[in-house]
Amino acid sequence: MSEVTVDIEAFRATFFEEADEHLVTFESGLLQLESTPNNGEVIGQIFRSAHSIKGASGTFGLNDVMTFTHALETVLDRLRSGELVYRADVATVLLASVDVLRALLEAARSGGAAPAEAVEVRLSLERLLSPAKPKDPPRRTMGVRFIPKPEFMSRGMDPLAILRDLGTLGDVLSREVDASHVPELRLLDPESCHLAFRVVVTTAATDEKIREVFEFVDDLCTYELREDTPEPAPRPTEAAQPEPETPDGRPAPLAPVAAPAAAPNAASTPHAPAATIRVATEKVDKLLDLVGEIVIAQAMIVEATRSESSDSAGRLNDALVAMDRHTRELQERVMSIRMVPIDSVFRRLPRMVRDVAESVGKKVKLVVEGETTEIDKSMVEQLADPLTHLVRNAVDHGLETAEERSKTGKPDEGTVFLRAFHQGGNVVIEVADDGRGLDTDAIRAKAERLGLIGPDAGLTDEQLHEFIFHAGFSTAAKVSDVSGRGVGMDVVKRNVEALNGSLSLTSERGRGANVRLRLPLTLAILDGLAVRVGSQTLVVPLLSVVEAFRPTQSQVREVVGACEVLDVRGRCIPIVRLHEIVGAFDAQRDPTRALVCIVEANGTHAALLVDDVLGQAQFVVKSLEANFRKVDAVMGATILGDGKVAMIVDVPALTRAASSSPVPVLTSAHTQARRPVVAQELQ
Repeated sequence: MSEVTVDIEAFRATFFEEADEHLVTFESGLLQLESTPNNGEVIGQIFRSAHSIKGASGTFGLNDVMTFTHALETVLDRLRSGELVYRADVATVLLASVDVLRALLEAARSGGAAPAEAVEVRLSLERLLSPAKPKDPPRRTMGVRFIPKPEFMSRGMDPLAILRDLGTLGDVLSREVDASHVPELRLLDPESCHLAFRVVVTTAATDEKIREVFEFVDDLCTYELREDTPEPAPRPTEAAQPEPETPDGRPAPLAPVAAPAAAPNAASTPHAPAATIRVATEKVDKLLDLVGEIVIAQAMIVEATRSESSDSAGRLNDALVAMDRHTRELQERVMSIRMVPIDSVFRRLPRMVRDVAESVGKKVKLVVEGETTEIDKSMVEQLADPLTHLVRNAVDHGLETAEERSKTGKPDEGTVFLRAFHQGGNVVIEVADDGRGLDTDAIRAKAERLGLIGPDAGLTDEQLHEFIFHAGFSTAAKVSDVSGRGVGMDVVKRNVEALNGSLSLTSERGRGANVRLRLPLTLAILDGLAVRVGSQTLVVPLLSVVEAFRPTQSQVREVVGACEVLDVRGRCIPIVRLHEIVGAFDAQRDPTRALVCIVEANGTHAALLVDDVLGQAQFVVKSLEANFRKVDAVMGATILGDGKVAMIVDVPALTRAASSSPVPVLTSAHTQARRPVVAQELQ
């Protein structure tokens, strides 16, 4: 019989992922209770989240997590029963408990030390209990018979965890194991549970409290409770061999059940667990059906190519059309599996809004819309920092104090709006507020002090607003724990550009500001415009393309001391000669005989000089830096239908260079002499 091994780390990874979800539910529920403190349904959800973490942490031997959560669960039980009222001091302690519990889980995951504040917060939890601590209730002796179903362990459950939970209810007098139903060794299924258990415990818990131990496994087991007289516990030296059942049907006493050894430290494992995505069964079923269709289409292609009949060409064409259709559908369905609701990011922000509002002394309400909007899983975590900065700035900089709002006729409570929606095949996220708006006079004065502009510079309000994305730029009167160091908005801009997105800002004095992030649905597939520069093909992200046309001689102008510009409806846009950047010396150099592709990134435009526009398509993005090396003005590469490599243009980098340098070549690292070598190596 082959040895059965269980990868406990795979289960640990799932536990930590589910624990993070429970913590989010816990935290959002506490914030909801601040407006509806008597909401029994929300209190029940919070209690179940804590109970789930406690039970699962015991299974993996995470004693620090289990002990802390047990104290937390006791407080929540008092809230649920009405013995404790949800008030400000209770909310503060419970929110601090969420932070400690998150730190304990992270320490267990990484093998680090438990947070120092865990002891202090646990004492705070116990102090909440002490005023309402009732007299000791009467104790009784209870016998609990627990019979797991055969599939109990194959569904990821551990019967020993149930026995440990029963042991926390009081003093265990005896534990017994019934092994009479274990089959012969040749018939034994190691994933099936054939044991039954009986625990006798002296406890003050009610029957309802005992049943809560089985709350999450009641469909995988049967159990029986009854007041009982304790039976003598077996001596440790007795052999653990099953004995026949007694006449009353109860199993004979056996050796006590030993607790399992603690799970190995996560830090000792050679490889960290891979990230996971939860996928609906329906999506997997549809994907499997589609794979079947592709297999059929492939068989049709093979048959048509081998056939010598007169209609083989027609059948081959039909099979190729079917394969093309199924391949596109496969791409869409695989991408749908990677899509997750943006709510996983949005749910982190209410707590941050509460804490920042409390620290700056403002009343703030966060309104969230479109939290079910889906976006690629790989982009979710990268959105956390930009959104955190934007929402924090809206609370600290954007909203006025209650006194200032009252003077202008606004309600005392300010509002921050967080919206997400799909638009034109992209995801748009807006962070807006009903505060004071941007102070253009203060921005201009700060820009002059930093030497960014001269006193007589003629700039529009929109151009002045762009300075807030400059590194180190801040108009805060003083430095605080929240802001004032000029760090934040430049990080937002860099992170959004790293996601191939764009950022725009609008503001109205006295009415508020609105920051809009426009992002692609995914980083794996890019909607792009294929263009030809000489003999090379480049891809321009479609999200950045404004228009393409052949300019007239009167539109092309050369500014003394600067690069060429294109006059587009009264607006001067710098021309970027792509052939000088990629080393395509056979390209058309006369703008009036070539085409220009107008692109935009973060409000800055550039005119890319190209020979021809080949058309729009979807391209699979490959990391150039990971597979080759970093190349200026290139954000990645893709493989075309003819097998050649095409570089994907980094539009934000080109627009920055075009607006700041008289020569549209980004750096001297890749000179014209080396550009053809780079292109040749890529192909």
